[in-house]
Amino acid sequence: MPRTYQISELAKAFGVTPRTIRFYEDQGLIAPLRDGQQRIYRPRDRVRLNLILRGKRLGFSLKEIAEIIDLYDEPPGERGQLETLLQRIAAKRSDLEQKRQDVVAAIGHLDSVAAGCRARLAELDGAPADLPKAAGDE
Repeated sequence: MPRTYQISELAKAFGVTPRTIRFYEDQGLIAPLRDGQQRIYRPRDRVRLNLILRGKRLGFSLKEIAEIIDLYDEPPGERGQLETLLQRIAAKRSDLEQKRQDVVAAIGHLDSVAAGCRARLAELDGAPADLPKAAGDE
């Protein structure tokens, strides 16, 4: 018989709470066996929990994670799952790259406005325009 796990073991192993694991169960992402009130997690549940948590770290929604994980059991199986994952990763990466460009542009705009504020303050004070920068100004 394959190794089984209790909810506390999985929670400790993955650094999550039992409540988190029960939530994923309620969402249909994992399906432990039951022995009365006790949940019995199989190696498959452990793998799925690992994939769920990895997907969350990558920024995928639970719906996206469920779709990707469930592809493993559908034709063409693991190949289809991996191809879909690569497509989703490419889309996620593109989205993050666009956000990075937006952040860089916003920082540039903030720097420009801050420089204008320093210059105007210098004019108002009659001091040179190159006032020392405040902490965090670059």
